[in-house]
Amino acid sequence: SSACCGTAIGRSSGSTPASRTLQLVVSDGESFAQRLSDVPTRTEPIDAKTPSYRQISTGDGWTATTTYVTDPARASVLVDFSLRSLSGEPLQAYAIHEPTLSKDGSDDGGRSEDGMLVAQDKNAASALRAEPGFTAMSTGYLGTSDGWTDLSRNKTLTERYDEAQGNIGQVGRLPIDGVDSSHALLTLGFGKDVDEAVSAATASEQMGFEAVSAAYRAGWQQYLTSLKPAPSSLASEHEEDVYWSSITELASSEDKQRPGAFIASPSEPWVWRDRNGGLAPDPGPYHLVWPRDLYQHATGLLAAGDVGAAHRAWEYLMSIQAPDGHLPQNTQTTGEAYWTSVQLDETALPIVLAWQLGRTDPESLDAVRKAAEFLIDFSYDGYPSPYSEQERWENQSGYSPGTIASTIAALVCAADLLERSGDSATAEKYLAVADDWESKVEEWTATSNGPFSDKPYYLRVTKDGNPNQGTMYNPGDNYPEDVDQRTQVDPSFLELVRLGVRGHDDPVVRNSIKVVDHVLSEQTPAGQFWHRFTDDGYGEKADGGQWDLTGERTYGRLWPIFAGERGEYELLAGQTASARERLTSMAATANEGLMLPEQVWDNRAPAGGADGPRPGTPTFSATPLSWTHGQYVRLAWSIEVGYPVERPSVVADRYAER
Repeated sequence: SSACCGTAIGRSSGSTPASRTLQLVVSDGESFAQRLSDVPTRTEPIDAKTPSYRQISTGDGWTATTTYVTDPARASVLVDFSLRSLSGEPLQAYAIHEPTLSKDGSDDGGRSEDGMLVAQDKNAASALRAEPGFTAMSTGYLGTSDGWTDLSRNKTLTERYDEAQGNIGQVGRLPIDGVDSSHALLTLGFGKDVDEAVSAATASEQMGFEAVSAAYRAGWQQYLTSLKPAPSSLASEHEEDVYWSSITELASSEDKQRPGAFIASPSEPWVWRDRNGGLAPDPGPYHLVWPRDLYQHATGLLAAGDVGAAHRAWEYLMSIQAPDGHLPQNTQTTGEAYWTSVQLDETALPIVLAWQLGRTDPESLDAVRKAAEFLIDFSYDGYPSPYSEQERWENQSGYSPGTIASTIAALVCAADLLERSGDSATAEKYLAVADDWESKVEEWTATSNGPFSDKPYYLRVTKDGNPNQGTMYNPGDNYPEDVDQRTQVDPSFLELVRLGVRGHDDPVVRNSIKVVDHVLSEQTPAGQFWHRFTDDGYGEKADGGQWDLTGERTYGRLWPIFAGERGEYELLAGQTASARERLTSMAATANEGLMLPEQVWDNRAPAGGADGPRPGTPTFSATPLSWTHGQYVRLAWSIEVGYPVERPSVVADRYAER
């Protein structure tokens, strides 16, 4: 995953970053030393169908081009680097590497060995080599004696340390000056020990950058040609480029050791990257597998024709199911549960996926039955299901219309699978519960005396099942005060329509759309987008500073996924042209590397000013976010066929279309 001009690299497990950063430094030896991440840089995909990228950086009197590619045959990354002095004066170039082997940077031992920079802990190792070879090397302690600390102070490498143990930083000087010599190749190899890492790096270097790149492209081409051709709903070359980039992003997110374990994002935004000086021995929430996000992965790839990926996702979900039937809030790619709150939609959506895949094998039916029984029997804080410990934004308990939609759909899908297998009695039980919940959605979650309309509209959650009660709660994510639940709205009620529980023309749905458009939507140059909910605080500070855990007020920005969800609704409402505009809007949020973000800037500061970012462009939130990419692919195919491809017909036939 690209961290601007440095690169955070996971060895073979998405939950286990092995390298915090690998990047280049350019210096004149006297007055400046600049990392590529410190200077203006633009990123270009080599082509939309291959997740390989070129970065062009411009510093004080120099330009550099850095191209990254992974060796498909080995655990190694190759970095092609060229440097040009614009003044004609010779420059110095260095590679800096910060290992975080086995996701923990506190216990790495590093040293210089045979012209390479190697590092190891008890489980893994790395080896960094250069062609032509390094002319000087050092391994020091991060922040005190590492290479970047030396270079930033002295503008040239003044210290050489052969080895260090702990939180280390490594540096190697490249024998290029941007005048007479301008090109170098870096190869970073990984393995279970130093010998294996050195072997991987050496073999990749010997194969050469062009040959490795060709093999890498060929592998992706073979995969993409096994899928459906791009849908004709993609109206421009850019939309098609984002489509193929979305598929490669989704496919790349699958763990290489645990099939079906797709992580939420390879990025580490905000405090998740910087907490504890980068030493935290955990992956952060985005390097985890979330059953809800995995559902978005699977349905996106399924729409594109990768049926195998969707089945692998379902099989992974079965493997992590708890004995009581629920799916964990999230897991590491090994399957180990990480955060442990119960979010009912994360147990419900996998059942919908099993139905979409027609999984009636005994193991799947057992998993579906256990999950459905959990949904029925769960209670929290004295309230019975479908009251959830958390809804999909993860910081509120209560009755959520979006969560309730997923549980109703899950029970109907489970009933259909069991009916097909001959278990009519259990199927009837599930349908009876689903019908009961379906009849109470408005009673639990739609207020008729809230401040935004004199007609009923859905709330984000109700704390007590009484939407006309002015119950107070704190919305979370650094919001400074409690709020009346009737002021808190959220586009998630559209799950009721997308999953077939309500028709598009339901009067409460239509009125709720008017309310969220008034309260949560903003128009940007990229199109119309929505906030997650009233008073959302999961985003940057007022000045654009990163979101953190200090309690200082922060502001959630706009989420492109809601444009996709609205587009699916609009297809059902016969508003095809508007749905097409949503696809164009989502594509417009892609960064220059064709990655779709979690959030884009809204119209308040720091966006919109002369020096600020442009509204509708990615914030510093997780980019890429696989959920956004899965939604984009799914919307493209939904427009192509004229209806939301993930909508379970068995649910819609029972409720929305009755």
